[in-house]
Amino acid sequence: MSIKKKYPDNIVYDYKLDKFDANIKPYPTSVGAPGFEPISVDKSSGITANHYFESRLDELRQEYKKLIQEYNWTRLVYESSYAFQPIVGHTYHMYEKKDKSLWLSLIGPNEWNQVYVGSFQLQTDGKWIKV
Repeated sequence: MSIKKKYPDNIVYDYKLDKFDANIKPYPTSVGAPGFEPISVDKSSGITANHYFESRLDELRQEYKKLIQEYNWTRLVYESSYAFQPIVGHTYHMYEKKDKSLWLSLIGPNEWNQVYVGSFQLQTDGKWIKV
């Protein structure tokens, strides 16, 4: 049986490994070492991130609604009847017949008495926008 020397509490000695190991500890071990405190974690950045995602999601919802609306107006115009070649940038007027079918005209709503649906303008990308 071997007798191991007992070191004072301020000396870092590993009895299992039988060596001094103060230099490999991840924390200060001597009385004169600089103090350390736990890192304070700021979780308010999570709130900021949530705010960003919520606002971005709202933007995407608005953009989606606008896209659906543009699609519906464009589809409505292309499904209506017209007997002319539309020119990009010009405004055309849509009317409803008695049989509920739609037709596009060059004549404005204030020039005659027809059931007016709306005015549309052809864009360069083939999309129609309501004006």
